[in-house]
Amino acid sequence: MSDKVLMKGNEAIAEAAIKAGCMHYFGYPITPQTEIAAYMAKRMPKVGGVFLQAESEVAAINMVYGVAGAGFRVMTSSSSPGVSLKQEGISYIAGADLPALIVNVQRGGPGLGGIQPSQSDYFQATKGGGHGDYRLIVVAPASVQEMADLTVKAFDLADKYRVPSMLLTDGTLGQMMEPVEFKDITANRVEKPWAVTGTKGERKHNIINSLYLKPEILEKTNFERYERYKQIEENEVMYEEFMMDDAEYCVVAYGIASRISKNAVVMAREQGIKVGLIRPITLWPFPSKVLNEAADKVKGFVSVELSMGQMIEDVRLATNCKKPVILCNRSGGMIPTPEQVLESIKSMIKE
Repeated sequence: MSDKVLMKGNEAIAEAAIKAGCMHYFGYPITPQTEIAAYMAKRMPKVGGVFLQAESEVAAINMVYGVAGAGFRVMTSSSSPGVSLKQEGISYIAGADLPALIVNVQRGGPGLGGIQPSQSDYFQATKGGGHGDYRLIVVAPASVQEMADLTVKAFDLADKYRVPSMLLTDGTLGQMMEPVEFKDITANRVEKPWAVTGTKGERKHNIINSLYLKPEILEKTNFERYERYKQIEENEVMYEEFMMDDAEYCVVAYGIASRISKNAVVMAREQGIKVGLIRPITLWPFPSKVLNEAADKVKGFVSVELSMGQMIEDVRLATNCKKPVILCNRSGGMIPTPEQVLESIKSMIKE
C-alpha cells in the first residue's frame, strides 16, 4: 500500500501492526474496537500469521505473555471494560520485562457504561492499572494516519526497552474513516537473546518469570526497571505545539479532544485571543518539561478531556501549579464542541 487508502482507524491499527511484523493477535470482541479483531481474522491467515479469538480477555492477555516471551511481536486489543480484565496479565508482562502492544479503544464508563467515545481510562493507562510498580509506554494518536504510525512506534519502543506499550485511543478515532498511507513501514527485527526459543544445547536456559521470592532480588529488579523507565522519560517524549510562539494561554488536549481544541484555538485567534495548544502524543512519558517551560510564559492552562478530569492532574504536576489550570470536559460518551472549549478559554481569561 504505497498510495493513500480510506480506512477506519481500527483497521489502520491492524494493518500497520501486520506491516510492522506482528504475526500474532489474540483478542475478544467488544465495541467499539471489534473491527481490529475482525480485520486480523481476515488478514492474518493470508500473511502466515496467527489470529485467535480467545475465550475471554483474561485468556487473550496471557496468550500475549506467552508469545512475547518467545520473542515475537504480538498484540491484543479491547475497549475499556475488556482492558480492565487484562490488567493482571499486563502487570505480569511488565514484571517479566516483555515487549507487547495493548490497544485500548476507549468507551464510556465506569462499569459497562456505554459504547460512545471517552478518555476516562487515562489514569488506568498512565499510572499502571494493575498491581505493583510498573509503567507502560502510552501513545495517543489524533488521526487515522497516527493510528497507523504510532502502532509501529509503539512496537519499536516496546522492543527497544523491553516494556509493554499501550496505544490509547477512543471510539471516535476507531470508527472514523480518513486517508492513510502505509509507507516506509518495515518489520523491525530486533535481536532478543533473552527469548525462550530453545537452547539447542548451545546456551544456558532463558527463564521468563515475574516471581521473585527473595525480597532483596525483587527490590533490585524494580530499581533496575525504573532506571530503564528513566531513560524512556529522557529520550522518548513526543508532543505537538500549535500556535504557542506568542501564546498567552495554553490548551492541553490529546486524541480526539485535541482536534476539537485546535478548532477552538483558531476561533480564539480570529477574535484576537492569543492562545495555543500543546498536545501530548506520549501520555507516558508525559511532556512535563515542555509544559513547565510554557508555565513561565502563559497566564493559564485549559485541560480539555472526555472525562471527569484525569490528565488535568498531570498538567498541574508538570507546571508545578505556577499558573491556574481549569478543566473543560464532557463525560459518558459526550464530546465537547469547539465553542465549549472557546468559552472555557474565555473563562480562564476572566479569572
